[in-house]
Amino acid sequence: MHAPNQRGVHVSAGSNMDLPKRKRAMGTCMRLAIIDCCSSSIRFYFTSSSPFSPCRFNSPWHLAFLIHSLFFPDIPFVQQFQSRSFFSFSAIAYLSFLIDIDTALDVATMFTSSRRWIFIVSPFITLTLVYYFFLSPHSDPITLNFHGQWSPSEQEPMILEGTRPLSQSEKQNQQQISDDFFEEDRCGKLRKDMDDVFVVLKTGATEAREKVPVQLRTTLQCVPHYAVFSDYEETISGVRVYDVLQNVTESTMNEAPEFEIYHRLQEVGPEGLTDEEMGDDSNGPFGKTNNPGWKLDKWKFLPMIAGALEVQPNAKWYIFMEADTYMVWPNLVNWLAHLDHHQNYYLGSPMQIGDVLFGYGGAGIILSSRTMYHLHNYRAKHQQELEHMTSLEWAGDCALAQALKDVHVELTWAWPMMMTSRPQEIDHFSEAYGRQPWCYPAVSYHHMSPRDIEEMWRFDRGWFKSGKNALLLHGDVYRELVHNNSLAERPDWDNLSPAIIDFDPPTEPSTDACADACSQNTDCLQFSYNHEMQSCKHASTTFGGVATNGTDSGWITHRVQRLLNNFQSSCPEVQYILE
Repeated sequence: MHAPNQRGVHVSAGSNMDLPKRKRAMGTCMRLAIIDCCSSSIRFYFTSSSPFSPCRFNSPWHLAFLIHSLFFPDIPFVQQFQSRSFFSFSAIAYLSFLIDIDTALDVATMFTSSRRWIFIVSPFITLTLVYYFFLSPHSDPITLNFHGQWSPSEQEPMILEGTRPLSQSEKQNQQQISDDFFEEDRCGKLRKDMDDVFVVLKTGATEAREKVPVQLRTTLQCVPHYAVFSDYEETISGVRVYDVLQNVTESTMNEAPEFEIYHRLQEVGPEGLTDEEMGDDSNGPFGKTNNPGWKLDKWKFLPMIAGALEVQPNAKWYIFMEADTYMVWPNLVNWLAHLDHHQNYYLGSPMQIGDVLFGYGGAGIILSSRTMYHLHNYRAKHQQELEHMTSLEWAGDCALAQALKDVHVELTWAWPMMMTSRPQEIDHFSEAYGRQPWCYPAVSYHHMSPRDIEEMWRFDRGWFKSGKNALLLHGDVYRELVHNNSLAERPDWDNLSPAIIDFDPPTEPSTDACADACSQNTDCLQFSYNHEMQSCKHASTTFGGVATNGTDSGWITHRVQRLLNNFQSSCPEVQYILE
């Protein structure tokens, strides 16, 4: 991976043209008085005249400052000295002072033989300095280079005399500008770190216009190389969306029933689809089985390989995500820095259909460049066979795993770094596959709504903004995002407690009875009660949960806090999945 870089953000210096003319005149006189002391001291060294001589405008520094102030009146006083143009004016004025005949004779007679070389060499030095500064890359006198090392919140506010206090809207605008500078600086680092990574956002016409825009303005904002692949070519928020199914053979398109909606899309566009076809069908354990767009989706996985290599053939890593996937890029970059793209890598969160183990597409799939080219070359020779195999599968990520198995690339289980659910639906404390999420960096989440993505993006951005946090662990996400938003009794909320509790007569099922039963069980940390089903559930761990009408939820807060305290310092080192 590449080392971070610094990107300059240019801001114009503030103008003082609205100050009263009298104050500007007084300011100019004060400047000239200060310059006079400096120039007179120089003259005193050469001519032994009084250092407190009257203000003379034939003094080269006076002349330089006056000319520069006329040409660049918007530059603050201190920056006048720092700008290249002021130094150039000063050098030219001093050169003219040296070649003035009367002054030159006066200076020449006052020089001792040991000092006369100054009179001869000074013009050449001056011209050299002028030439150097005009070639300097810092060429704009009203341009500052900002590297994210300063922010208004860290500085005392400076109010200039004669200026009015900022209104609330102006303060908000200034804060937005500061945030934009931070984002540009942060994006500059990520763009450099991700220069050898190519990201594919897979979507479909039935969801793209709803879900892609939020990805473009949040998670993809700092990604330098990406493409959006779909089943219909269009432009969304100024970004081209590619029809990746053009890589499927014509015979398969004509034979596979899933392509019926594809043919209509090409004829009438998304506007020609019915409400049922455009609807976001509920996503069950076997996917959106009633949605024709979801059924068509399985055909995109293998063609995406050729499509990605066509757009970006020289990347080291290829990331495939979906429109409801959230990726934590700094964590991903740090993880990939521990891996070798010259090796075969197929990283994903494990799922299984029959005897096929595959990386779950919703959590994201990561392939090394070596794996990409192996698979691409294999598909080029066996496209018909692979399309027949895909027709027999109901999930495209499973078909992708079958093809990778043919080229002897096995899945690296990336759970819990790559998650199949939202942060609020994850058990951060329990163990699975021999791993516990708490100490692992969070790389991806799935089933994220546009609102979830916006919220996670703001949290992600704020977490890394201070520069103190190099990684975001699952424990950090629970503590700062999930825990802070959950621990209170909530109506119309399901905290995903799994264990059903039965009541013995004469106890009637109710929210209060469910809460009392949980408090009496020392292992119970949370409860939920569904009024329609009269169902009470408990959990010995804790979740955030989801909004659900007719369900009440609550937590035994002191027990949750005790569990949290036990985990607070349980990460002696960051854990990565490397094999």
